[in-house]
Amino acid sequence: MKLSGREAAGYFARPDPGRTGVLIYGEDAMRVALKRQEMIAALVGPQGEEEMRLTRLQGADLRKDPAALGDAMRAQSFFPGPRVAFVEAATDGVAPAIAAALEDWRDGDAQIVVTAGQLTAKSALRKLFEGHPNAYAAGLYNDPPSRAEIEAELARAGLRAEGGSGLDALTALSREIGPGDFRQTVEKVALYKLGDDTPLTAEEVALCGPTSTEADVDDILHVVAEGRVAEIGPLMARLQSQGAAPVTLIIMATRHFRALHAAAADPGGAAQGIARLRPPVFGPRRDRMLRQAQGWGMFKLEQALALVLDTDLGLRSAGQTAPAMAQVERAFVRLAMLAQR
Repeated sequence: MKLSGREAAGYFARPDPGRTGVLIYGEDAMRVALKRQEMIAALVGPQGEEEMRLTRLQGADLRKDPAALGDAMRAQSFFPGPRVAFVEAATDGVAPAIAAALEDWRDGDAQIVVTAGQLTAKSALRKLFEGHPNAYAAGLYNDPPSRAEIEAELARAGLRAEGGSGLDALTALSREIGPGDFRQTVEKVALYKLGDDTPLTAEEVALCGPTSTEADVDDILHVVAEGRVAEIGPLMARLQSQGAAPVTLIIMATRHFRALHAAAADPGGAAQGIARLRPPVFGPRRDRMLRQAQGWGMFKLEQALALVLDTDLGLRSAGQTAPAMAQVERAFVRLAMLAQR
Protein backbone atom coordinates (compact mmCIF):
# COMPACT_ATOMS: atom_id res chain seq x y z
CA MET A 1 0.00 0.00 0.00
CA LYS A 2 1.12 3.54 -0.74
CA LEU A 3 1.33 6.14 2.02
CA SER A 4 0.70 9.82 1.27
CA GLY A 5 2.92 12.47 2.88
CA ARG A 6 0.59 13.13 5.82
CA GLU A 7 -0.12 9.41 6.35
CA ALA A 8 3.61 8.64 6.24
CA ALA A 9 4.42 11.28 8.91
CA GLY A 10 1.81 9.73 11.22
CA TYR A 11 3.00 6.20 10.57
CA PHE A 12 6.68 7.02 11.20
CA ALA A 13 5.72 8.46 14.59
CA ARG A 14 3.40 5.56 15.53
CA PRO A 15 4.26 2.49 13.43
CA ASP A 16 2.17 -0.69 13.63
CA PRO A 17 4.30 -3.67 14.83
CA GLY A 18 1.87 -6.01 13.07
CA ARG A 19 2.78 -4.77 9.60
CA THR A 20 5.00 -6.89 7.37
CA GLY A 21 7.26 -4.06 6.33
CA VAL A 22 7.75 -0.57 4.94
CA LEU A 23 9.81 0.90 2.11
CA ILE A 24 11.10 4.47 2.61
CA TYR A 25 12.63 6.05 -0.47
CA GLY A 26 13.61 9.50 -1.70
CA GLU A 27 16.26 11.62 -3.39
CA ASP A 28 17.46 13.23 -0.14
CA ALA A 29 19.42 10.55 1.76
CA MET A 30 19.41 12.62 4.98
CA ARG A 31 15.62 13.00 4.92
CA VAL A 32 15.21 9.24 4.38
CA ALA A 33 17.68 8.42 7.17
CA LEU A 34 15.97 10.71 9.69
CA LYS A 35 12.52 9.25 9.04
CA ARG A 36 13.91 5.72 9.17
CA GLN A 37 15.59 6.45 12.50
CA GLU A 38 12.36 7.91 13.88
CA MET A 39 10.30 4.90 12.82
CA ILE A 40 12.73 2.23 14.02
CA ALA A 41 13.11 4.01 17.38
CA ALA A 42 9.32 4.05 17.74
CA LEU A 43 9.17 0.32 16.94
CA VAL A 44 11.98 -1.13 19.06
CA GLY A 45 12.56 1.65 21.58
CA PRO A 46 15.85 3.31 22.63
CA GLN A 47 17.39 -0.01 23.77
CA GLY A 48 16.33 -2.04 20.75
CA GLU A 49 19.77 -2.35 19.19
CA GLU A 50 21.47 -3.23 22.50
CA GLU A 51 18.80 -5.87 23.09
CA MET A 52 19.52 -7.35 19.65
CA ARG A 53 16.03 -6.60 18.35
CA LEU A 54 17.43 -4.68 15.37
CA THR A 55 19.35 -6.39 12.56
CA ARG A 56 21.06 -4.24 9.92
CA LEU A 57 21.74 -5.42 6.37
CA GLN A 58 23.29 -3.58 3.44
CA GLY A 59 21.56 -3.86 0.08
CA ALA A 60 24.82 -4.93 -1.58
CA ASP A 61 25.32 -7.72 0.98
CA LEU A 62 21.74 -8.93 0.52
CA ARG A 63 22.38 -9.28 -3.19
CA LYS A 64 25.26 -11.65 -2.43
CA ASP A 65 23.28 -13.57 0.20
CA PRO A 66 19.53 -13.41 -0.62
CA ALA A 67 18.61 -15.66 2.34
CA ALA A 68 20.09 -13.21 4.89
CA LEU A 69 16.89 -11.15 5.16
CA GLY A 70 14.72 -14.20 5.87
CA ASP A 71 17.17 -15.31 8.56
CA ALA A 72 17.19 -11.84 10.16
CA MET A 73 13.41 -11.69 10.01
CA ARG A 74 13.00 -14.97 11.92
CA ALA A 75 15.93 -14.56 14.35
CA GLN A 76 14.83 -14.36 17.99
CA SER A 77 16.24 -12.09 20.68
CA PHE A 78 16.77 -12.92 24.35
CA PHE A 79 14.67 -9.85 25.12
CA PRO A 80 10.93 -9.47 24.49
CA GLY A 81 9.47 -6.83 22.22
CA PRO A 82 9.04 -5.92 18.54
CA ARG A 83 11.95 -6.63 16.20
CA VAL A 84 13.15 -4.99 12.97
CA ALA A 85 15.16 -6.32 10.03
CA PHE A 86 16.56 -3.22 8.36
CA VAL A 87 17.89 -3.19 4.76
CA GLU A 88 19.83 -0.02 3.91
CA ALA A 89 20.56 1.36 0.42
CA ALA A 90 18.42 -1.19 -1.38
CA THR A 91 18.06 -1.23 -5.17
CA ASP A 92 15.79 -3.06 -7.58
CA GLY A 93 18.52 -5.72 -7.78
CA VAL A 94 17.51 -7.04 -4.33
CA ALA A 95 13.77 -6.98 -5.05
CA PRO A 96 13.60 -10.81 -5.50
CA ALA A 97 15.22 -11.43 -2.08
CA ILE A 98 12.89 -8.93 -0.39
CA ALA A 99 9.88 -10.39 -2.23
CA ALA A 100 10.72 -13.85 -0.87
CA ALA A 101 11.00 -12.49 2.68
CA LEU A 102 7.69 -10.62 2.41
CA GLU A 103 6.00 -13.80 1.20
CA ASP A 104 7.46 -15.90 4.04
CA TRP A 105 6.63 -13.33 6.75
CA ARG A 106 4.41 -14.56 9.60
CA ASP A 107 2.99 -12.93 12.73
CA GLY A 108 5.78 -12.59 15.29
CA ASP A 109 8.51 -12.12 12.69
CA ALA A 110 10.58 -8.92 12.61
CA GLN A 111 9.12 -6.04 10.63
CA ILE A 112 11.08 -5.43 7.42
CA VAL A 113 12.26 -1.83 6.96
CA VAL A 114 13.88 -0.99 3.62
CA THR A 115 15.42 2.34 2.57
CA ALA A 116 16.33 3.34 -0.97
CA GLY A 117 17.19 6.37 -3.08
CA GLN A 118 14.90 7.92 -5.64
CA LEU A 119 12.73 5.24 -7.30
CA THR A 120 10.64 5.60 -10.45
CA ALA A 121 7.01 4.47 -10.68
CA LYS A 122 8.22 1.39 -12.58
CA SER A 123 10.63 0.37 -9.82
CA ALA A 124 10.37 -3.28 -8.78
CA LEU A 125 10.79 -2.30 -5.11
CA ARG A 126 7.97 0.22 -5.26
CA LYS A 127 5.63 -2.19 -7.01
CA LEU A 128 6.49 -4.87 -4.45
CA PHE A 129 5.55 -2.77 -1.40
CA GLU A 130 2.74 -0.77 -2.98
CA GLY A 131 1.05 -4.00 -4.11
CA HIS A 132 1.44 -5.86 -0.80
CA PRO A 133 -1.71 -5.99 1.38
CA ASN A 134 0.18 -5.66 4.67
CA ALA A 135 3.21 -3.49 3.73
CA TYR A 136 3.66 0.20 3.02
CA ALA A 137 5.69 2.30 0.56
CA ALA A 138 6.43 5.92 1.48
CA GLY A 139 8.14 8.36 -0.87
CA LEU A 140 9.87 11.38 0.67
CA TYR A 141 10.21 14.47 -1.48
CA ASN A 142 12.27 17.63 -1.04
CA ASP A 143 9.37 19.63 0.35
CA PRO A 144 9.90 21.58 3.59
CA PRO A 145 8.31 20.13 6.74
CA SER A 146 4.73 21.09 7.49
CA ARG A 147 3.85 23.19 10.52
CA ALA A 148 2.46 20.07 12.21
CA GLU A 149 5.76 18.21 11.67
CA ILE A 150 7.71 21.15 13.11
CA GLU A 151 5.43 21.24 16.17
CA ALA A 152 5.94 17.48 16.62
CA GLU A 153 9.72 17.97 16.37
CA LEU A 154 9.57 20.67 19.04
CA ALA A 155 7.40 18.54 21.31
CA ARG A 156 9.85 15.65 20.94
CA ALA A 157 12.64 18.00 22.05
CA GLY A 158 10.55 19.22 25.01
CA LEU A 159 10.13 22.76 23.69
CA ARG A 160 7.15 25.12 23.96
CA ALA A 161 6.43 27.26 20.92
CA GLU A 162 2.66 27.78 21.29
CA GLY A 163 2.31 29.37 17.87
CA GLY A 164 4.47 32.38 18.78
CA SER A 165 7.39 34.06 17.05
CA GLY A 166 9.66 31.07 17.73
CA LEU A 167 7.48 28.71 15.70
CA ASP A 168 7.26 31.25 12.87
CA ALA A 169 11.05 31.62 12.85
CA LEU A 170 11.60 27.86 12.81
CA THR A 171 9.06 27.45 10.01
CA ALA A 172 10.91 30.01 7.89
CA LEU A 173 14.27 28.44 8.75
CA SER A 174 13.08 24.95 7.75
CA ARG A 175 12.51 26.25 4.22
CA GLU A 176 16.07 27.52 3.90
CA ILE A 177 18.18 24.65 5.29
CA GLY A 178 18.26 20.88 4.88
CA PRO A 179 16.49 18.42 7.19
CA GLY A 180 19.71 17.35 8.94
CA ASP A 181 20.71 20.94 9.70
CA PHE A 182 17.17 21.68 10.85
CA ARG A 183 17.18 18.71 13.26
CA GLN A 184 20.52 19.89 14.67
CA THR A 185 19.14 23.41 15.11
CA VAL A 186 16.15 22.08 17.07
CA GLU A 187 18.52 20.07 19.28
CA LYS A 188 20.66 23.17 19.90
CA VAL A 189 17.56 25.17 20.78
CA ALA A 190 16.46 22.41 23.18
CA LEU A 191 19.83 22.55 24.97
CA TYR A 192 19.70 26.35 25.06
CA LYS A 193 16.20 26.22 26.60
CA LEU A 194 17.01 23.46 29.09
CA GLY A 195 15.22 24.33 32.34
CA ASP A 196 13.51 27.34 30.75
CA ASP A 197 9.71 26.93 30.56
CA THR A 198 9.01 30.19 28.73
CA PRO A 199 7.77 29.97 25.11
CA LEU A 200 10.40 29.88 22.37
CA THR A 201 11.11 33.24 20.72
CA ALA A 202 12.45 34.20 17.29
CA GLU A 203 15.54 35.75 18.94
CA GLU A 204 16.42 32.42 20.58
CA VAL A 205 16.04 30.61 17.25
CA ALA A 206 18.38 33.15 15.62
CA LEU A 207 20.97 32.61 18.37
CA CYS A 208 20.96 28.86 17.77
CA GLY A 209 20.60 28.96 13.98
CA PRO A 210 23.27 27.67 11.58
CA THR A 211 26.49 29.66 11.50
CA SER A 212 28.33 27.54 8.97
CA THR A 213 30.46 28.66 6.03
CA GLU A 214 27.56 27.71 3.77
CA ALA A 215 25.36 30.29 5.50
CA ASP A 216 28.07 32.92 5.01
CA VAL A 217 28.36 31.99 1.31
CA ASP A 218 24.62 32.59 0.94
CA ASP A 219 25.06 35.94 2.69
CA ILE A 220 27.73 37.17 0.31
CA LEU A 221 25.83 35.99 -2.77
CA HIS A 222 22.82 38.02 -1.65
CA VAL A 223 25.03 41.02 -0.86
CA VAL A 224 26.58 40.85 -4.35
CA ALA A 225 23.25 40.38 -6.12
CA GLU A 226 21.78 43.34 -4.22
CA GLY A 227 24.69 45.66 -5.10
CA ARG A 228 25.91 46.25 -1.51
CA VAL A 229 29.57 46.83 -2.39
CA ALA A 230 30.71 48.04 1.05
CA GLU A 231 29.75 44.73 2.72
CA ILE A 232 31.75 42.49 0.39
CA GLY A 233 35.19 43.02 1.96
CA PRO A 234 34.28 42.04 5.56
CA LEU A 235 32.31 38.99 4.39
CA MET A 236 35.16 37.84 2.16
CA ALA A 237 37.59 38.20 5.08
CA ARG A 238 35.32 36.05 7.24
CA LEU A 239 34.99 33.39 4.52
CA GLN A 240 38.75 33.33 4.01
CA SER A 241 39.31 32.86 7.76
CA GLN A 242 36.88 29.93 7.67
CA GLY A 243 38.87 28.25 4.90
CA ALA A 244 36.40 28.76 2.06
CA ALA A 245 37.87 27.79 -1.33
CA PRO A 246 37.81 30.44 -4.08
CA VAL A 247 36.65 27.95 -6.70
CA THR A 248 33.77 26.90 -4.41
CA LEU A 249 32.66 30.53 -4.09
CA ILE A 250 32.64 30.95 -7.86
CA ILE A 251 30.72 27.69 -8.35
CA MET A 252 28.09 28.83 -5.83
CA ALA A 253 27.91 32.25 -7.50
CA THR A 254 27.40 30.57 -10.88
CA ARG A 255 24.50 28.53 -9.49
CA HIS A 256 22.93 31.57 -7.87
CA PHE A 257 23.09 33.78 -10.97
CA ARG A 258 21.95 30.94 -13.23
CA ALA A 259 18.89 30.53 -11.00
CA LEU A 260 18.21 34.27 -11.19
CA HIS A 261 18.63 34.18 -14.98
CA ALA A 262 16.24 31.23 -15.32
CA ALA A 263 13.66 33.12 -13.27
CA ALA A 264 14.09 36.39 -15.15
CA ALA A 265 13.94 34.64 -18.55
CA ASP A 266 10.75 32.70 -17.79
CA PRO A 267 7.96 33.59 -20.26
CA GLY A 268 5.47 33.74 -17.40
CA GLY A 269 7.50 36.28 -15.45
CA ALA A 270 10.08 36.13 -12.66
CA ALA A 271 7.59 34.95 -10.02
CA GLN A 272 6.62 31.96 -12.13
CA GLY A 273 10.28 31.33 -12.93
CA ILE A 274 11.22 31.27 -9.23
CA ALA A 275 8.39 28.80 -8.58
CA ARG A 276 9.83 26.49 -11.25
CA LEU A 277 13.35 26.37 -9.82
CA ARG A 278 14.67 22.94 -8.85
CA PRO A 279 15.51 22.37 -6.08
CA PRO A 280 12.63 24.61 -4.99
CA VAL A 281 13.20 27.84 -3.07
CA PHE A 282 10.96 28.72 -0.11
CA GLY A 283 10.25 31.40 2.45
CA PRO A 284 12.22 34.64 2.78
CA ARG A 285 14.97 33.33 0.47
CA ARG A 286 12.42 32.92 -2.32
CA ASP A 287 11.15 36.49 -1.87
CA ARG A 288 14.70 37.80 -1.83
CA MET A 289 15.72 35.97 -5.01
CA LEU A 290 12.53 37.13 -6.74
CA ARG A 291 13.41 40.76 -6.00
CA GLN A 292 16.94 40.17 -7.28
CA ALA A 293 15.74 38.57 -10.53
CA GLN A 294 13.30 41.40 -11.15
CA GLY A 295 15.93 44.03 -10.35
CA TRP A 296 18.61 42.57 -12.61
CA GLY A 297 16.55 41.53 -15.62
CA MET A 298 17.49 38.82 -18.09
CA PHE A 299 20.01 40.73 -20.21
CA LYS A 300 22.04 42.14 -17.31
CA LEU A 301 22.09 38.67 -15.72
CA GLU A 302 23.66 37.35 -18.94
CA GLN A 303 26.48 39.88 -18.47
CA ALA A 304 26.84 38.74 -14.85
CA LEU A 305 27.10 35.10 -15.87
CA ALA A 306 29.75 35.95 -18.46
CA LEU A 307 31.79 37.74 -15.78
CA VAL A 308 31.47 34.82 -13.35
CA LEU A 309 32.46 32.27 -16.01
CA ASP A 310 35.49 34.36 -17.04
CA THR A 311 36.59 34.43 -13.39
CA ASP A 312 36.11 30.68 -13.10
CA LEU A 313 38.29 30.10 -16.17
CA GLY A 314 40.91 32.47 -14.76
CA LEU A 315 41.05 30.58 -11.45
CA ARG A 316 41.60 27.29 -13.28
CA SER A 317 44.26 28.70 -15.60
CA ALA A 318 47.84 27.62 -14.91
CA GLY A 319 49.27 31.01 -15.94
CA GLN A 320 47.50 33.11 -13.30
CA THR A 321 49.71 34.85 -10.74
CA ALA A 322 47.16 36.94 -8.82
CA PRO A 323 45.87 35.42 -5.53
CA ALA A 324 42.74 33.38 -6.20
CA MET A 325 40.68 34.91 -3.37
CA ALA A 326 41.55 38.41 -4.60
CA GLN A 327 40.28 37.50 -8.07
CA VAL A 328 36.99 36.30 -6.59
CA GLU A 329 36.59 39.43 -4.47
CA ARG A 330 37.27 41.66 -7.50
CA ALA A 331 34.65 39.73 -9.50
CA PHE A 332 32.12 40.12 -6.69
CA VAL A 333 32.76 43.88 -6.50
CA ARG A 334 32.28 44.20 -10.27
CA LEU A 335 29.03 42.24 -10.04
CA ALA A 336 27.73 44.40 -7.21
CA MET A 337 28.57 47.56 -9.19
CA LEU A 338 26.78 46.07 -12.22
CA ALA A 339 23.71 45.52 -10.02
CA GLN A 340 23.64 49.23 -9.17
CA ARG A 341 23.40 50.35 -12.81
